Amino acid sequence: MKSLLPLLSGLMLLPLASYAQQAVPPRPLALRDLTKMRDVADPQLAPDGAWVAYTVTRVDTTADKRDADIWMARTNGSQNLRITTSPASESQPRFSPDGKYLSFISSRNEDDGGNAQLWLLNRAGGEAEKMTKLKGSVSDYVWAPDGKHIAMIIRDADPDSLTAAQKAKKKTAPPIVIDRFQFKKDVDGYLNQQRQHLYLFDVVTRQLVNITPGIYDEYLPSWSPDGKQLVFSSKRGLDPDRHDNFDLFIIDAQPGATARVLLNTDVPESAPNYGSRPAWSPDGKQIAFVQGGPKEQLVYALHQLMVVPVSGGAARPLTAGLDRNTTQPQWSADGKSIYFLLEDDRAESLMRVPAAGGKIEKVVAGPRQVGDFDMVGKGTTVVLCSQPQQPSEVFALDKKGDLRSLSKQNDAWLKGISLGAVEPIQAKSKDGTMVSGFLVKPVGYQAGHKYPALLRIHGGPVAQFGYGFSFEWQYFAANGYAVVVANPRGSSGRGLEYSKAIYADWGNKDTDDVLAVVDYAVAQGIADPDRLGVGGWSYGGIMTDQVIARDQRFKAAVSGASIANVLAGYGTDQYIRDYETELGTPWKNADVYMRVSYPFYHADRIKTPTLFVCGEKDFNVPLLNTEQMYQALKSLNVPTQLVIYPGQFHGVTTPSYVKDRYARYLSWYNKYLMTKGSAQATTPGNGG
Repeated sequence: MKSLLPLLSGLMLLPLASYAQQAVPPRPLALRDLTKMRDVADPQLAPDGAWVAYTVTRVDTTADKRDADIWMARTNGSQNLRITTSPASESQPRFSPDGKYLSFISSRNEDDGGNAQLWLLNRAGGEAEKMTKLKGSVSDYVWAPDGKHIAMIIRDADPDSLTAAQKAKKKTAPPIVIDRFQFKKDVDGYLNQQRQHLYLFDVVTRQLVNITPGIYDEYLPSWSPDGKQLVFSSKRGLDPDRHDNFDLFIIDAQPGATARVLLNTDVPESAPNYGSRPAWSPDGKQIAFVQGGPKEQLVYALHQLMVVPVSGGAARPLTAGLDRNTTQPQWSADGKSIYFLLEDDRAESLMRVPAAGGKIEKVVAGPRQVGDFDMVGKGTTVVLCSQPQQPSEVFALDKKGDLRSLSKQNDAWLKGISLGAVEPIQAKSKDGTMVSGFLVKPVGYQAGHKYPALLRIHGGPVAQFGYGFSFEWQYFAANGYAVVVANPRGSSGRGLEYSKAIYADWGNKDTDDVLAVVDYAVAQGIADPDRLGVGGWSYGGIMTDQVIARDQRFKAAVSGASIANVLAGYGTDQYIRDYETELGTPWKNADVYMRVSYPFYHADRIKTPTLFVCGEKDFNVPLLNTEQMYQALKSLNVPTQLVIYPGQFHGVTTPSYVKDRYARYLSWYNKYLMTKGSAQATTPGNGG
């Protein structure tokens, strides 16, 4: 018996060690998790369906930037490989038609001057090879069916930009001369006569030919199955800056060809902001595309799935009467069905409809957001999915309709994290309209305890909070807050009338709607009515200003990239067409501008301590608008602070600034909403 004791002792150690490892409690989300989180995007299948390429974006803390790399996973789930390791980002991975090459776009060489070039990686081995040497940038590309040519969208080089040699000599930059109707755009800055054109690239000879020279921009090219033609979207006319009516054009894939109009309607077809490339049917006789609404509806218009004969004629709707947005059409291999993404109340699903018209069927649906998908052959489909407890990942769809995880980029760090429960809710607005949203409970939630609560408002306004993962929500929940969010009128996902209900009437019905979900959270006994905060970015910031000017219940606010004096927006941001269409011109419709500028001209009603935040180079909602509201509250002696992030556009992207912004949000809310002994004070790991 004595000789057995060491053996028995050893056997006992294994389960004890295993138990000790499992007993480590999960911790709340912290700011340091921003460096662990991976953004997965753009799944693209190999022609044989055996592999899927996708991009993974992570934070490079040393360089203080975000770096996107390309990964590949076997669709049977057996392998997951990182393909590129360059410190520069790679994007748009695409397989050649024979599957031998993987192409991508990158500006990884310093001598490219920051311009994106096309690269080609032989899957048999070796380093990626740069295929183009352009002074402009490649923004989009598609392989020809025979693999011998690539259609590219290339933006002209900026004629006014200084070369590296000129900058080294400290040469004075030339003056900026402007004569365009729309003369500025976020990130692009002031607009000159640069355009982006459709080019043909010969893979063997590397010759590049511009087949659509001129004064117009081209977008979203797509090859015919026989490789002889291309369809693309372009906005033309005497002055394209004055309208948003994109039309479909077809051009022979050869130098000197002339594009012909496939559809010339008074509504946009395959507008670039829809993110939906037109798709040829397998027999080359039809093209599926997404069509917008009348110009008067602007961003509120629905995007409907349509089919048009290549030979000409009227387009035929496939989702007529659906009253929901559709995107990204793809034909089935047999040409009998068209797959697409459908936006509905808080969800985004993969759907299928007969090409001849008929019943729409669900393929991947439920409480999730399907952000992208790809299909090849008769049976291989991959989707990019996110859910409230899981960031976006790539999944394979099996024949039973089940999803098999492929990318698994966020699985490891999520295992040690405790997340707040996300519950879908509905509340009745002041006029009886039902408003959808979510209630996020604090980590460690205890029934019967009232928590400080934050109303967070989305941008757009034509967008929606959906069944996807939100770092922001979870960060606040990890720090002891209940988070309530809503999709007020103006949001998408609920149909045209719901979306355009705020037309030229910003801050009225939508304020009632967001307050309704706050009332719901209070009535549930979760939100403490004496400790309420509010905040948002872009239109969410605009709504924050509206809410605190109309209702004084909030004890703290954070207004990001907002505008309250819309008169100051006319001519200083990129939305000139929207202003003149929706609000009219200020000299003719001053009353409308004053109505939607309620927060600025009633700033004396604001009592809420407010933190204002904006990017220095924001041309979407320029800094001057944020400065005006900051100055107004400062003049009124309302506690306020202005934070400006140098070199940032409408989207703050520099990782250290992203982290700083979250930290400032939390600090501001804590200052006014947290009291000693509150939930936040007992939540571990809530800081960095």
